[in-house]
Amino acid sequence: MNTIKVKTLNFLATALVFILVNSSTALAQCAMCKASVETNINEDGIGFAAKLNTGILYLFIMPYLLAMVIGYFWYKKSKEHRRAMEAAESRKLKISNL
Repeated sequence: MNTIKVKTLNFLATALVFILVNSSTALAQCAMCKASVETNINEDGIGFAAKLNTGILYLFIMPYLLAMVIGYFWYKKSKEHRRAMEAAESRKLKISNL
């Protein structure tokens, strides 16, 4: 059962890395941003659009990344707590068998 969890976590981590690596090619512009880019494309060139798109992707990814980091530490703390509870329970059983 433990190997299933490890395989699942490995799959999720691989999927996350794949999504993050390929997200740079996504076109994530809202209607207002698109209008701004279209008006400024003649003045600043394509560089403005690329920078705006990168900023949008950065703002999009950060909350999810923060949630994943918090979730990881929560999971790690929960696992430590579960191990401590199991150790305490086994000590109780050993003492009660004496």
